[in-house]
Amino acid sequence: MKKFKFIDATLIVAGSMIGSGIFIVSSDMARTVGSSGWLIVLWLISGLMTLLAALSYGELAGMMPKAGGQYVYLKESFNSFTAFLYGWTLFVVIQCGSIAAVAVAFAKYTSVLIPQFGENVILLHLSDSFNINAAQVVGIFSILILTLINRAGLKYGKLVNSVFSSTKLVALFGLIVLGIFIFGKMELWNLNWQDAWHAQNFDLKKNAFVDITGMALVSAIGVGLVGSLFSSDAWNNVTFISGDIENPKRNIPLSLLFGTLIVCLLYILANVAYLFLLPIHGTPGATDTMSAGIQFAAQDRVGVAAAMQIFGNPAVIIMAVLIMISTFGCNNSIVLSSVKVYQEMAKDGLFFDKMKNDNKNGVPEFALWVQFIWSSALCLSGKYGDLLDYVMFAVILFYILTIVGLFILRKKMPDAERPYKAFGYPVLPALYILLASAFCINLLIYKPAFAFGSLFIVSLGIPVYYYWNSLKNKYSLND
Repeated sequence: MKKFKFIDATLIVAGSMIGSGIFIVSSDMARTVGSSGWLIVLWLISGLMTLLAALSYGELAGMMPKAGGQYVYLKESFNSFTAFLYGWTLFVVIQCGSIAAVAVAFAKYTSVLIPQFGENVILLHLSDSFNINAAQVVGIFSILILTLINRAGLKYGKLVNSVFSSTKLVALFGLIVLGIFIFGKMELWNLNWQDAWHAQNFDLKKNAFVDITGMALVSAIGVGLVGSLFSSDAWNNVTFISGDIENPKRNIPLSLLFGTLIVCLLYILANVAYLFLLPIHGTPGATDTMSAGIQFAAQDRVGVAAAMQIFGNPAVIIMAVLIMISTFGCNNSIVLSSVKVYQEMAKDGLFFDKMKNDNKNGVPEFALWVQFIWSSALCLSGKYGDLLDYVMFAVILFYILTIVGLFILRKKMPDAERPYKAFGYPVLPALYILLASAFCINLLIYKPAFAFGSLFIVSLGIPVYYYWNSLKNKYSLND
C-alpha cells in the first residue's frame, strides 16, 4: 500500500519550496532592480519558469513513476554519466547544502526565543577563522531529529510534513490577508507605484543607486532572479519518492502543478503585502523599519519588517516562530525525499552499496545517515552559504537538460505510455529552455565567479563517476 496520497504529494511540493527565502530575498532583489514594478516582475518570471518546468516534469513523472525522479529522467534521456553528475551535485551541495543552510536558519530564529542558541555564542574556538557556535550545533540537532523521524518510517515523515507544510501555508496566507486587506496602507501602495518602472541598481562601491536601462537592466533582472528562483526551488523533490506515492502517474503531475501554482501565487502576493506595508525605497544604515524600507530591511529580514507594521514589536517573536515552522518543515521534505535518489545511484553501482537497502521500516537508513553526516559537516564548516551561492547555476542547468530530455524521449520512446503529456508541448517546454538558458548565460557574463564555481562543483563529480564505475566493473568481473 502506498504511503502518500495526492494531498500529501502536493504538501511535499509546497513544503520543499517554502523555507526562509520568501521572508528575506526580496530585500536584495529590491536593491538589484530598485523599483516595485521590476520587483514584482522578477517574482512573476520566476513563478512562470517554475510552472513551465513543473508542467514539463509532469510528463516525465507519468512516464517513469519510479523512485529517483530527475536522476532517472536524465539517465533515460542521456546516460548514466549525466545522471550521476546530477546526483553528485544534488548530494554534495544542492540537498545537503540546503539542509545545512535551512537548519542554521532554523537555529538563528530559535535564538530569537532562546538567545543562548545564537551564532554569537561560541562553544569551541579553534582558530581565528574557524569556530563552532551554538546555532551550528542546534542546526545539527534539528537535522538529527528529522533523520530519526524519517528513519522510523515514511508515515512519520509524512505526518511531520503534513502538519508543518499546512501550518506554514496557512500562516503565510494569513500574513498576506492581514498585510493587504487589514493593515495595508493604500497611500503607501500608491507611493510605491508612482515611479514603479524606474530601474536602479545599488552600487556598493559608490554606496548609492545608479539608473539602469537596456542590457544593464536585462543583466540586473537575471541577477535578481537568483533569489526568487532559489526561494522557488526544490519543487521537484516529490519526484524522488515517486515509488511511494499512490497512483503516481496521475498524482505526481497534478501535485507538481497545484503545489508550484499555490506557492508561486503566495510568493507574489507576499510581495504585494510588503508593498502595502513598507516603502520600497530605503536609506542604508537606517535604524527604523520605515526609513530602511524593503531595500535595507535589517539583516534583509523584510518579512519581519513587514510583520512589525501589523503586530508591532511582538512581530519579531511571531515571525521567528513562523520561520522556525517553515524551515523545520522545509528540511523534513528535503530529508525524506533526497535519500531515494542516493538509493537509486547505489542500485546503479554509483554510490555506497549499503545505500541500496531499506531497513525494517522500509526506508534507506544508511543513506539517511550519510546525508546527516555530510549535512552536519557543512553546518560546522560554515561554508554552506557560499556553496549555495554557487549552486543555482547548476540547478537551472540540470533543469534545462531534463526538459531537453523530454524532447529526446519523444523521439527515442514515441510509443511509451504517457498518462499526462506536457501542456503546451513543444512551445512551453521550449520557452522554459529559452528563459533558463538566458538566465545561465547572464550569470556566465555578469557573475562568472558564481557560474564557473558552480561548473567546478559539477566537474568534481567526473573523476568520482569513473572511480565508482571502475569499482562496479571490478566487482562484475570478479562475479
